[in-house]
Amino acid sequence: MSIRDWPEPERPREKLLSRGAAVLSDAELLAIFLRTGCSGKSAVDLARDLLHEFGGLRQILDSEQAAFCAAHGLGAAKYAQLQAVLEMGRRHLSAVMERGEGFYSPQTVKDYLLAELRHQSREVFSMLLLDSQHRLLAYRELFQGTIDGASVHPREVVKAALAHNAAAVILAHNHPSGVAEPSQADQRITERLKESLGLVDIRVLDHMVVGDAEVVSFAERGLI
Repeated sequence: MSIRDWPEPERPREKLLSRGAAVLSDAELLAIFLRTGCSGKSAVDLARDLLHEFGGLRQILDSEQAAFCAAHGLGAAKYAQLQAVLEMGRRHLSAVMERGEGFYSPQTVKDYLLAELRHQSREVFSMLLLDSQHRLLAYRELFQGTIDGASVHPREVVKAALAHNAAAVILAHNHPSGVAEPSQADQRITERLKESLGLVDIRVLDHMVVGDAEVVSFAERGLI
């Protein structure tokens, strides 16, 4: 049955417009992106097939172009459209934090870091550089390591913070394993960086560890 034949309140687009995007399932959101189904299948049916084939919505969003375009119902045009949507989301989050609004909502910072780091196959150490009003000056990826870890050099961290005249920083790195739980090594390097940055009057507000679907905050855990 075509979606056009569904009761209007059950159609994904109409449901979004009347009740908001948050109430839609992954299949319904993807169906709106796909717009049309294929022979014998509605857009929602096709979306369910794709979610099963890839293993979930995140896997579709993070897939490489070749894998994405090889799937039935997708292609280069859809891939370009998806990348544009994802980049708009990243830029929106960046603009929110540049105005200083994001730091009143820790979840916005977490969402931003998830967008930047979750897809990385290697461990990446990065830093949000902030002014005295906690507005975002810059986001910098400083070190990349193997799947097991990254070598973090305090001198380079301090140099980057001074170069942007930062008053405070938020440290961040990802765990490619997908598990966001901080390790003992994470806690040790946080203390080293906090001491090094403190010598030049730059505050470390937090260290966030990015996993597959969550971000753990040192500040929320009382670890910093």
